[in-house]
Amino acid sequence: MGVDDVPWGSVHVVVAGVGALLLAHVGGIIARTLRQPRVIGEIAVGLAAGPLLIALAGPEALDRVLPAHVLDALKLLTEAGLVLFLVGVAHGIHPKEARFTRRSVAWVSTGSFVVPLCGGALLACGLLLDGDPSLRGHATWPALVIYMATALSITAVPVLARLLEDLGLARTTSGNLALTAAVIQDIAGWLLLSVAVSLNTGSAGGTARTMAVFAAGAVGAMLLRWVLRGKAVCRLFEGRPLLTALLLGALALTAGLGSERLGLTAVFGAVLVGAAVPRGALLPWNGAVARVTRIGRRLVPLFFVTTGVTVLTKAMGATSWTLVLLVTVLGFVCKTGGGYAGARLGSQSRWESLRIGVLMDTRGLTELIVLSVGHSTGILTGPMYLALLIMAVVTTAITGPLLSAVSWGEARRAPVAERASSPSSPSAGSAG
Repeated sequence: MGVDDVPWGSVHVVVAGVGALLLAHVGGIIARTLRQPRVIGEIAVGLAAGPLLIALAGPEALDRVLPAHVLDALKLLTEAGLVLFLVGVAHGIHPKEARFTRRSVAWVSTGSFVVPLCGGALLACGLLLDGDPSLRGHATWPALVIYMATALSITAVPVLARLLEDLGLARTTSGNLALTAAVIQDIAGWLLLSVAVSLNTGSAGGTARTMAVFAAGAVGAMLLRWVLRGKAVCRLFEGRPLLTALLLGALALTAGLGSERLGLTAVFGAVLVGAAVPRGALLPWNGAVARVTRIGRRLVPLFFVTTGVTVLTKAMGATSWTLVLLVTVLGFVCKTGGGYAGARLGSQSRWESLRIGVLMDTRGLTELIVLSVGHSTGILTGPMYLALLIMAVVTTAITGPLLSAVSWGEARRAPVAERASSPSSPSAGSAG
């Protein structure tokens, strides 16, 4: 039996997967030591692993450790874990139980999407006017403008969900509101990305197919919710927790991986299934969602490492640190400012709005995937790819410290506000 036969290939996949999980665990420990969320460490070690391996053992080392067939198998496994995890995330979003309304979601989604869209469009226009081929590339101007706008407006649902869980914000108003808005933006972002790629290649078929998949998925989710709420179906699965979990997992994997193959991200299908599952103490689905989510949560670190490990190994050319600084500041200001403005217009308090604005700046690996698409299709040049990549990593990494700073500021201002409103305070007395 040769080395390329299936059993050996399976052993290689298992060893590589275990190694990636151990690497993610080490990154998580380092992150917690530095008072960062674990997910930041998992992303960081994934990004650093590829270049470090190449520096120590040469360019061929990465291909030996992660040959194409092993990397493909790991990516399939990690996508499955991500889908299962996001079922529970979507099922846990309860706008009716949180202290926000559809109006709040609409404003946050709009503010944190439209303002970065405008910033990205301005960046693209600057590249077009500059005319430097190393930055401008050869993309068509509509594709470049739409792509840059999309790249600056992304919020990563998987990373944000893990971040909220690590920080204990998953059930808070700001956490629920930010995650709901991020799901909406993720769908809009992938639609715009397909438009940009279609315009650059001169084909409109991809955009039309993406819109059709989106519409079909929404209808399918409504039908699934109607079926799962039926008394006959509930009685059928009552008392069968393992069978119920297997069915739910199969539905989620079919929807998630199917939607990705049809032009959208796996996040779309997973969120649809999670949102479609009915809630209620007497329904058999809550336990199944918990089982499925636990399995996915254990595999999510593998997603961060295997996706990040190849990102920095691409040829990117030289880039200007002035450009990197400009792109990073523009991305941070537009995304955080847009999220804050949207939350304020959605009737959230100043501190909740600040928290939401910071959370919406979590770009994570979704942004890196978007950048990889732009680079592989020729929309992005090497220097622009690197500048946007650094922006994505920096804005994600500073989310934890900025949230801590917001909480510290809120706690420090609270006693001042209480003293100012106290009847015995001088200001209160003079006001009377």
